Amino acid sequence: MDEPIISPDTRRDNRLPPRQVVTHKWPVLHAGGVPPFDPATWTFTVFPIPLVNTVKQFTWAEFSALPRTHVFADMHCVTRWSKLDNLWEGVGTRELRNHVTVSPRAKFVMLQCEYGFTTNLPIDDFFDEDCVFATHHNGQPLTPDHGYPLRLVVPKLYAWKSAKWVRGVEFMEEDRPGYWESWDHGGYHMRGDPWQGGDNNDGQRFRPPSAGR
Repeated sequence: MDEPIISPDTRRDNRLPPRQVVTHKWPVLHAGGVPPFDPATWTFTVFPIPLVNTVKQFTWAEFSALPRTHVFADMHCVTRWSKLDNLWEGVGTRELRNHVTVSPRAKFVMLQCEYGFTTNLPIDDFFDEDCVFATHHNGQPLTPDHGYPLRLVVPKLYAWKSAKWVRGVEFMEEDRPGYWESWDHGGYHMRGDPWQGGDNNDGQRFRPPSAGR
């Protein structure tokens, strides 16, 4: 195994963000059911033109053959639990730049997932060194309820940004809310940094009222 990328937050003296509690289990949280997976029909799409030079679609066999990396990172859920010392294996998000040219006009991404689930991210967070499209956790394939066959892992942000069952990446010039960020589904924060205190020293959990509806 290659030397893992060490997520910077694991080097903090205090690895727990405000008001978080360590769990040794891995709670299962998602809206709706677990989607089926058929490797013969599964695809992963990177789009749109002109924010990428070409629409790139991978089959499961093609995506599985991409160079792999390992990331050692913590995971923080907005519901207050933190799971430390995770070893993820998968394809680094930066690998996509070896297959498409991303326009400098692209400032955000929207992760497109099964059942129409989405979540938005600043492009700089998405392309951080420790961000990975994970297929394995602690040496074992992901289970379906934790995102098998593919989930995004963005260690520096709350875990709802680490979307399960990812099927594509949409590059965007302007930010827009995903599923949980929409007012209809809770109005969660557009970025979701657990280390930023906000008004109540409570992480970036919800969109501020000033954001409007």
